[in-house]
Parts: sequence; C-alpha cells; structure tokens
Amino acid sequence: MRKNIIAGNWKMNKTVEEAVELANAIKLELADCKDVDVVLCPPFTALKAVSDVISETLINVGSQNMSSEDEGAYTGEISHTMLKELFVRYVILGHSERREYYKETDFWINKKVKKALDKNLRPILCVGEKLEDREAGSTESVVEVQVREGLKDIPVSAYTELVIAYEPVWAIGTGKTATSEQAQEVHAFIRSIVKDMVGAEAADAVRIQYGGSMKPGNAPELLAQPDIDGGLIGGAALDATSFAGIVKAGM
Repeated sequence: MRKNIIAGNWKMNKTVEEAVELANAIKLELADCKDVDVVLCPPFTALKAVSDVISETLINVGSQNMSSEDEGAYTGEISHTMLKELFVRYVILGHSERREYYKETDFWINKKVKKALDKNLRPILCVGEKLEDREAGSTESVVEVQVREGLKDIPVSAYTELVIAYEPVWAIGTGKTATSEQAQEVHAFIRSIVKDMVGAEAADAVRIQYGGSMKPGNAPELLAQPDIDGGLIGGAALDATSFAGIVKAGM
C-alpha cells in the first residue's frame, strides 16, 4: 500500500511571522499524523522558522525549488547543502509556474531531480498540461514527454523516494478541478509510463499526487481513486483548517 502524501505549496506567500503562525496552526491539527506524509513548503525566507516550529512533530519541510549545482556563481539560487542545513526533506521541481515564467526545461528539471536524489532529498516532480493541450487532445503526449524526460536515467531504486505530482495547469488557482475520473485517467497513464520505463514494481511503488485545486470538499473523492496518492496543495494550504481537512481526507 502506498502512503498518501499531502504537500502544501505556499508559493510566494507569507512573511516569516505569518509563516510561523500558519505552521503553528497546522501543528496543532497534524503534529502526530502518522497515516499521511505531511509536507509544508514555505518560501525560502521562512524555511528556518517553519522548520523550527515543526521540529518535534511528524510533519516534514519541503522547498519550492533547488539548484542543480552544488555551489558557485549562481546568483539567486539555493543549493541542496543550504536546504539540508534547514532540515528540508522534499523539494518541488518542475512546477508549472517555474516552467512557464522562468522557462525551465525538462533537461534542467531532470538535472535537479538527479541532484536531489544524489543528495538524499526527495524530489516532487511536477508534470501537467495546459488548457490548450487538453482541448487539442494532447494531454497524454505532453505529460509523457515531461515524465520521460524529467525521470531520464533515474535508477529503479529511486522510485520509492521520489514523488510525481500531476498538475493540470488549467486547474491551478482557477477554481476549476479535473473530475475524479479525469484525474484518475491521467494518474493511471503516468503509472503506465513509469512501468514501461522501469518496470511494474517501481510503477506500483511510486507515489503520484494530484495538484489542481484540491480542497476539503473534493479531496475524499479524488483521494479514493486507485492511482491518486495524495495532493500538492496551493491555495488551500494557506489556511490551516482547509489543509488539515485535506490531510484527514487522506487518512
């Protein structure tokens, strides 16, 4: 049985003070949560503060991005060493906003995935299609390229450590959500790609999250699908009650 993983991507929200307040509120709800892996991904500026808040709980800390390089003249970048010093365990890589606004390519995302795994961090690889892709019937072809290129040359043994997040771009921050059937269909397709790449055992083991406007109201139905193993939560992660409600739906 795959354990559900619910990660809150706070994006560019929350000052350090606000992040501490939110982390404390989530801690009250989920400090001893054993049935679901819970991950909080605040902005870089709040990683230390949030890490301190949840240090004696079962909640994990994640980063919203990471450099593919170890150190050096890479202005504005954050290395794995810097993240691990703050007890970061997970890193979101290839988020649609990084692909769209900062032109991150599958090549560079793959480099980041490899670096994270090499340094004992758990990557959350994001894949997903835009609205025009879905309307053109290109969902599977777009997603397949992102999965195959993002996980290129990743060893079979790593699939128990990494997470794939399917995020239909048209459902992020729009209030629109893929139906449970639509989401399940793509999740199953992603698992079939992994099976073709590295075999059935790894495909059965890898966790695939849904990342498109999941809320407490639709979480139970989405999480009941056989190939959906959690959620990468945006807006609802900024409210402790909503986030905790999603986590509890995954128990």
